[in-house]
Amino acid sequence: MSSQQDKVYIEIIRELNHIIQEDELTNGDKLPSERELSERLNVGRSSVREALRSLELLDLIETRRGEGTFIKSIGGHRLVEVLASFFLREKKARNDLAETRKIVEIEGLRLACERIDQTKLDKLAFLIVQSKISWENGEFPVEEDYLFHKTIVEACHNRLLLNIWISLVEYSKVALRESLSREGRPEQSILEHEQIYAAIKNRDEKQAIIALKTHLENSRF
Repeated sequence: MSSQQDKVYIEIIRELNHIIQEDELTNGDKLPSERELSERLNVGRSSVREALRSLELLDLIETRRGEGTFIKSIGGHRLVEVLASFFLREKKARNDLAETRKIVEIEGLRLACERIDQTKLDKLAFLIVQSKISWENGEFPVEEDYLFHKTIVEACHNRLLLNIWISLVEYSKVALRESLSREGRPEQSILEHEQIYAAIKNRDEKQAIIALKTHLENSRF
């Protein structure tokens, strides 16, 4: 496949991901038609068809004759992982993602230190406990980790900032499990969460930012 064809494929996949996120599509939902994708991207329908066929071969979508193309019920979560793999293949893309997430999350944390309520504080504490339980049961606390950070940004009460954060971290969730799989990392990550939580609870913005920066840096691999 030529470099130009590669770029077309990536653009088609980017558009599919955008549609899935914006329209909150989930398992079993219908994707736009080949014609609609072709018009949105200003590319030939044959390129769209080939990209969709590739996703179908990966068992992520299915085409029903006379009905259209749908996200496969068993492949919804895997679709996000495959999409992420396209964006995170290059080191520069991973570094850009980590740097941008850090900027957004730190600003969210600043606001959260001022605006967080008891409900969100309780949720952070609960997620730390759940992380420990998961790890004691031999499971990497991937979802708890994700929700801990999401709760912090939610607590800033800025919906746009939250949406930006979600769009960034949805890709890095794929790498989160690999990060937590490093020896000793789950225990250390939970300890770092406890330090972040304590600083937020005390409304200590300076210490909270220091703790978050340390945590994000240690989470990279």
